[in-house]
Amino acid sequence: MNSREFFIDGIRVADDTDCYVIAEIGHNHQGDVEQAKKMIQAAAAAGATAAKLQKRDNRALFTKNYFDRPYSSENSFGDTYGKHREFLEFGESEYKDLQAFSRSVGITFFATAFDFESADFLGGLNMPAFKVASGDLTNIPLIKYLARFDKPLILSSGGGTLEDVDRAVNALREVDAEYCIMQCTAGYPPAWEELNISVISTFRERYEEAVVGFSSHDNGIAMAVAAHVLGARVVEKHFTLNRAMKGTDHAFSLEPQGLGKMVRDLRRLKLAMGDGVKCQYPSEKEPLTKMGKRLVASINIAAGTVLTREHIAIKSPGGGTPPYWLDEIIGKRISSALDVDQDILFENLS
Repeated sequence: MNSREFFIDGIRVADDTDCYVIAEIGHNHQGDVEQAKKMIQAAAAAGATAAKLQKRDNRALFTKNYFDRPYSSENSFGDTYGKHREFLEFGESEYKDLQAFSRSVGITFFATAFDFESADFLGGLNMPAFKVASGDLTNIPLIKYLARFDKPLILSSGGGTLEDVDRAVNALREVDAEYCIMQCTAGYPPAWEELNISVISTFRERYEEAVVGFSSHDNGIAMAVAAHVLGARVVEKHFTLNRAMKGTDHAFSLEPQGLGKMVRDLRRLKLAMGDGVKCQYPSEKEPLTKMGKRLVASINIAAGTVLTREHIAIKSPGGGTPPYWLDEIIGKRISSALDVDQDILFENLS
């Protein structure tokens, strides 16, 4: 595997590319395919690279007691947790419909696999990548199973220790998988002091071959931009059409305008980072001439005068002899007379 590089749906993700932005729809579509299409289209219009859902085989994933437990939350779509989850799931026909729709609007489409059955389901649809949720950071059997599909894995690290991340990364290294490790905090939303985006630098130093990213559950856009400065090349943000909609994730999700602004700022940031070489740009020439200084005669000076500090003024605009030559000019003799404010030039000195 090449260092810090992988391809998702033909799109290269690396340190020298634009940030790969994932609009995490999750189950914010509320079990409605048409709503999901609206969200995918809005994510594409905002400039996101990918739209992502979540796939669970609920009967296989949850214990019977957990599946059947009463769920009376205001955000519930069923009277038990299992029925709630089932209401939000899409099947094969819906996924194929959403795949085709995503292609038509020019955005990559994939999903998080929460269990082996969902991995097979998504693999059968030839998804271009798999997301591994934070809750499965320690689920090495699932991570290894997903790696067999030979697709890039995007691995969230929320709630994990460095030991947990090492274990998961080592499992991926064993099979030479292409992967991205995401700094993530599994709070919804987390406190600002829990975001710990400096871990991005830790990951980049520790996992030299890995693309590093940031899965953000905060409800703003600034932290994603800061994460990109630190080296995150994949950013995932929860996405909704309306933060007041029914569901636990909507409140900390970005609406289309916010997602658009984040994408805009990430694109600008890549340009603004530059190459680290300090130089002067064409746009600076006129302002620096206006604001800059040059050495001029402070009074009328006769030919043959040996210059002292009192003969020399530092005035705007710039463009003549820069002030850093002042000490070199003091003590020189001028060969022809100068009027006040006239440039003191080396060709007029001896």
